[in-house]
Amino acid sequence: QVQLVESGGGLVQPGGSLRLSCTASGFIFRINRMAWYRQAPGKEREAVAVISSGGLANYTDSVKGRFTISRDNAKKTVYLQMNSLKPEDTAVYYCMMNLSPDATRDLYWGQGTQVTVSS
Repeated sequence: QVQLVESGGGLVQPGGSLRLSCTASGFIFRINRMAWYRQAPGKEREAVAVISSGGLANYTDSVKGRFTISRDNAKKTVYLQMNSLKPEDTAVYYCMMNLSPDATRDLYWGQGTQVTVSS
């Protein structure tokens, strides 16, 4: 049974920073892609950042230059460093790990962590 556990969410003022972490446990041979998604109230879930097994990262336009995704394969952990946070970044953030060479298979999700940006 593979489980992903997230931490690091919370309330922060505009311009502040947060660091999210997501650690996988269970029988895992190899992790392909790791990613962070978010879902704001009344909106669809969107991909925020993705990092390949080789460390190549991509970001949605609205977070480029402010967010950084990274991974520690030995710890089976993905991070999301969020700087210069804006109220529009408020959402539930979910991590995702892809455990198959096929990018569409064996997708596992965290339980979600709330990020609220407000003064």
